[in-house]
Amino acid sequence: MAIESAGIMNLREAKPAQGQGLFYGYRTARAWWYSAWLRTLARFSRTTLGSFWMGLSNLLSVAVLGVVYSTVLKVADPSVYIVYLGFGITIWGLISQASLAGSGLFIQRREQLLSNAMPSVFYCLEEWAFQLQTFAQAFVVVFAAFAFIQPSLLLNAVSFLWLPLLNLAFFTFWVIVLMAVLGARFKDFAQLMPIVLQLLFLVSPILYKREGLGRLQFLADFNPFYQALAPVRDALIEGRLQLRTELLVLSFNLIAVVLAGLLLTKLRYRLPLWV
Repeated sequence: MAIESAGIMNLREAKPAQGQGLFYGYRTARAWWYSAWLRTLARFSRTTLGSFWMGLSNLLSVAVLGVVYSTVLKVADPSVYIVYLGFGITIWGLISQASLAGSGLFIQRREQLLSNAMPSVFYCLEEWAFQLQTFAQAFVVVFAAFAFIQPSLLLNAVSFLWLPLLNLAFFTFWVIVLMAVLGARFKDFAQLMPIVLQLLFLVSPILYKREGLGRLQFLADFNPFYQALAPVRDALIEGRLQLRTELLVLSFNLIAVVLAGLLLTKLRYRLPLWV
């Protein structure tokens, strides 16, 4: 307990000089991005294909699931379904993994929160960068493979993808912060998240079309994870971009990101006590 108290006192003395929140994150962008990249390199150290395994394993999973579910669901055009399924699973992987990692982030960083003056936003940004890098490696391989099936994906990506993808990135950051704070405050939260994510996956139109929910389509409307996923997939596959809606969502996400930074600044002395 004495060590923890000393660590918290060090935080109180050192953090004001270093800065807090998103401004600190901006100043240290190269550090947390490079730190995340080192984690990625360490993950596939001494392998021949390196980080390419991330995209390859995701592509193989999509191919197997696509063949199985297109047969079970008796899909008329399996190739179109595999593209639909593949992008859905790949994007869901970013959202779900970010949520799971965030829910246990501060617990895993407990010693660092207690023993040094590094603001908590740094750990959130590093985790965010790691999840984005992992997603990019999986997404590029899947996209390249699917572009041979549907060449229109290339034009759709250039014309319509940028705004939904930006919204997805900002959404992922504030979700990580929210999950990290809740996971630090409530110790059972990290155990609950896998169950919640599994249920959300099952009621989200990822393995099936939205119309397949029938009267339960409202579940997709009130599912924030699916609402972050669907515009990216629609922009890629259908070349559809609801510009006004996406701009409103962008405004909301930017506000949520700022509030997330302010929340971490406000809780900078409480987090070490919670973990």
